[in-house]
Amino acid sequence: MTKILFAGVSALALTSAAFANEAAPAPQSRWVDVITVTGQSPVSLDQDTVLIDLAPATAPDAAGLAARLPGAALIDNGALSGQVQYRGLYGSRVAVRLDGQAFHSGGPNLMDPPLHYAPAPMLERLEVTRGPSPVSQGPSLSAGVNAVFKHLGYAQGETPELHADLTAIVRSVDESTAVGGVAGLATARQRFEVLASTERGEDLDTPYGTLVGTEHARDVYGFGYGARLTETTELTADFRWQEGGFTGNPPFPMDIRFMDTSSSRVGLNTELGGWSLSFKAGHARVDHAMNNYDLRPSPAPMQMRETFASSETVSFGLDAEHAFQGGVIRLGLDRANVRHDTTVTNPMNADFFVTPFPDVELGRTGVYAEWEGPLSAYEVYAGLRVDAHDADAGTPRLGAALPAGPRMLAMAFAHADRSWDDVTVDGLLRIARPVSDALTLRGALARKSRVGGQVERYGWLPITASGGLADGNTYVGSLDLKPEVATSLEAGFDLETPRAYLRPTAYVSWIEDYIQGVPAEPDTPGVVDTPLEMVSAMNGDPTPLRFSNVDARLYGFDADFGLRLSQNWRADGVLTYVRGEREDVDDDLYRITPATLRLSATYEQKVWSASLETLMVAEQDKVSTENSEQATPGRVLVNAYGRWDVSERVSLSAGIENLLDQPYRDHLGGYNRNAGLGVPMGERVPGAGAGVWMRLNTRF
Repeated sequence: MTKILFAGVSALALTSAAFANEAAPAPQSRWVDVITVTGQSPVSLDQDTVLIDLAPATAPDAAGLAARLPGAALIDNGALSGQVQYRGLYGSRVAVRLDGQAFHSGGPNLMDPPLHYAPAPMLERLEVTRGPSPVSQGPSLSAGVNAVFKHLGYAQGETPELHADLTAIVRSVDESTAVGGVAGLATARQRFEVLASTERGEDLDTPYGTLVGTEHARDVYGFGYGARLTETTELTADFRWQEGGFTGNPPFPMDIRFMDTSSSRVGLNTELGGWSLSFKAGHARVDHAMNNYDLRPSPAPMQMRETFASSETVSFGLDAEHAFQGGVIRLGLDRANVRHDTTVTNPMNADFFVTPFPDVELGRTGVYAEWEGPLSAYEVYAGLRVDAHDADAGTPRLGAALPAGPRMLAMAFAHADRSWDDVTVDGLLRIARPVSDALTLRGALARKSRVGGQVERYGWLPITASGGLADGNTYVGSLDLKPEVATSLEAGFDLETPRAYLRPTAYVSWIEDYIQGVPAEPDTPGVVDTPLEMVSAMNGDPTPLRFSNVDARLYGFDADFGLRLSQNWRADGVLTYVRGEREDVDDDLYRITPATLRLSATYEQKVWSASLETLMVAEQDKVSTENSEQATPGRVLVNAYGRWDVSERVSLSAGIENLLDQPYRDHLGGYNRNAGLGVPMGERVPGAGAGVWMRLNTRF
């Protein structure tokens, strides 16, 4: 089993199984990387032992943790709106789950991607698959990311025991605080836990000045319950309520006013006839409001906008596992039904309202089978998945203040056939061949698919809602979108010795029917001569884009590596390189992370350690012409981190990010849409300046 664990003080925060002799927090496949972000683990000078420590607290967004892995990057759309990009893919193309539960965003601009609901004080670890995710994790084109929350286990005896895991984080760069964790009582038969987290942050400081209107606020409350009904049967129930307050999103035309979310899940695990059975059912509801006047200069009354969006997800799944042919076979059935609705209003005019994504319903029913185990001299994973998809939308609703142009577009949409259904088939084969105790060769072949979401399929009004692209263009959808189908190949090896590790991977993915914005009226580009272009011009963009199917290719190379220099010193590194290209035209894919290299040196003692990290990011000039994407220069940042295990139950970590206060603009940071931010409109949002952070964790 391969484990990649954060060395909390390590600037790189990645180490190899070559240095590890402790078990991971939960059983994992060799295909999964585990990032432990909280937890007490003593520092060992044994070169076969890894530090399992606190991850660097350099951002309130959990997506930044996964972004430290090979092939991964952070798409920064705001303090609480980050997305994970993996090998050039992001959004719903990456299967992100919360404690194994799929989660759907409440709004059309993905202001609340799944990891928005994983505050750092409540997070135990992130699990990230290496390459395409297993078919049991649902349909997606890329990796699977699972945010595992802190939970209390059962006690050894019948006497109730009190336990807690609490974390406090402070950051100077945005004057933010985050406090939270889990506490509860447990016996050998039952456990009850209460969880809570509260976060507040002010405007972000950068070398260019303070970014006005970038504050954030988020509170989470919840409880969990578990009961061992018999020796082989367990019942579980979890509930969480999240209240998001005013939060800045400068790459978007609006900021978050509130994001109120409830999620609940019940589960039953048992054994029957040699099979391990697991049933789970979940429900989530998101109510979301955003506007363009609370955290940024208020526009003229006619231009004031407030959007209300909601989503509701109902899901269930049944999984069965059994020993088979020396390995494990898993079978599963799952269903998810999602409802979306969005209404754009003008708070100064009760007659101005419109539903750009009216009463959208998305459904999916899937079955899968997978087997994992040894086959001759190989370790094999093989999985097959079939999903039946269905979708529909209602008719648009418009207020009396809407002009004739939008009414014409709404009428055309209302008379179109909006129902859709299709079937997708996914398959994944992974093979690993141990050559020696130190070297394992590995490879993978995958066919993975994804269907278009509410914005891509049902957007009839040209507005800047784009599912989080944040490129400033206006978009409309296509009712006849085909599913994306990616055929992927990857090959690499794991080299692990008592003193060093190296895990390189080369990959290529051909994506048929990749969903991309293309000119909505290609016959007369730049000429405003259709109702669609006229309405789009009224919204500030005379050249709207339409989500359409194109052909694309992604390829690249990533690796992590490390060397034990002495009993106390080690060096670590992570390299990421990815290219994304259109295959139907001569253009590059939008928002692809530039090549990056992280290098760190760490000094370790028995109860403390310290690291110095250098992050080198190359220039990115392979940009999308159709998305009007701007190139970005390269940069070099220096960070420093430290860790002290105060006692067996208390740990303290601290660090300085961007030690030299280097000015930079992240290629994945989006373009400024806030006139009061402090940087010109249309320029990329600057990255954070020099800042100190500190995290205190206690467990008992």
